[in-house]
Amino acid sequence: MEALYTAGLEIHFVGVFVLLAVVIFNIIMLALSHQIVRYAKRLRIVMPISLSLITVTIFTGIVMMAAKHLNFSLANMVMIGMSILFIVLEVKRYKILKHETDVKQENAFAQYKKKTFRFLGIEMALLVVMSAWMLS
Repeated sequence: MEALYTAGLEIHFVGVFVLLAVVIFNIIMLALSHQIVRYAKRLRIVMPISLSLITVTIFTGIVMMAAKHLNFSLANMVMIGMSILFIVLEVKRYKILKHETDVKQENAFAQYKKKTFRFLGIEMALLVVMSAWMLS
């Protein structure tokens, strides 16, 4: 049982670090994009990957929590809240691109970039802080 728990914990850590790499990739992709239409096409490919990694991380976290017989700790509650916040930020980011960004407006992509950099910065900060907390 201990080997299963250790393997699951390692998968959880790898999922978190891969998720951090995807957030960094999203920041780089957004910084290098100059056309909203091309960026939107790329985002349609990357968004399911991001949401899948969030789901994998949540699932492995739930399995690890169940392996510990559902002992809620402060760290577990913070991770649950952070997971919900991640999903909300990703959905808001996509909705802003889909509904609020008008291709015909001159500064539409610049405004979208400003909002999205903030969302991605929050996501990256949350991942780094939570990872540092768990590794210490």
